[in-house]
Amino acid sequence: MKFYYNTAPNPMKVALFLEEAGIEYEPIPIDSRQGAQFNPDYLAINPNAKSPSLVDGDITVFDSNAILLYLGEKSGKFMGNDTSTGRGQLYSWLMFVATGIGPYSGQAVHFQHHASEKIPYAINRYVFEAERHYNILDDQLSKAQYMLGEQYSIVDMCVWGWARMLPLVLGEGELEKRSNLKRLVDEINARPAAERALTIKDRHGHAFKTEMDAQALKFMFPQNARLSN
Repeated sequence: MKFYYNTAPNPMKVALFLEEAGIEYEPIPIDSRQGAQFNPDYLAINPNAKSPSLVDGDITVFDSNAILLYLGEKSGKFMGNDTSTGRGQLYSWLMFVATGIGPYSGQAVHFQHHASEKIPYAINRYVFEAERHYNILDDQLSKAQYMLGEQYSIVDMCVWGWARMLPLVLGEGELEKRSNLKRLVDEINARPAAERALTIKDRHGHAFKTEMDAQALKFMFPQNARLSN
């Protein structure tokens, strides 16, 4: 099983599952700041030119939540309560993270930290929606230990992937304001699987470029090229 990854939230939640489930895999770094996502060989695996992707024999899966569903169904692990009601909740919260938490967090980070100009409307829009979505997670976690009740699941892994980045998404102290969310993040951070997931990059030395220079900006935000035309 080949796992194509970088260190962003979406690949890390898949890495967490692989480590939690004890699945043997080969991690392959895809450095977005050096344009590896546009390599033709990688585009054949993931035409969306993003990470993560998974190749399991003849099966290729891309998009982090699709990968988690694939791995969960294949292994039978971390899929919550195996009833129609339980599966409905799993799908609902999984898509909530996919369509809300991820996109609004990403855009909040972009317009606050990477946009070439500060646009108050855009910052307010995405920060507001990110805050609203994280508040919903915090409220859900006030009802039970985990997102789906008393069972640790792929939904918690999805939440962890993004919620641990709240200082960058919303600012310092924002995770602490959401005590239930912080409890979940702290619990998962303390799990050995999380430590292993967060350190898989260490297997590859300096595989990932750290500088956000002109070359990195070109690869990370290719849409900006149209502004100079």
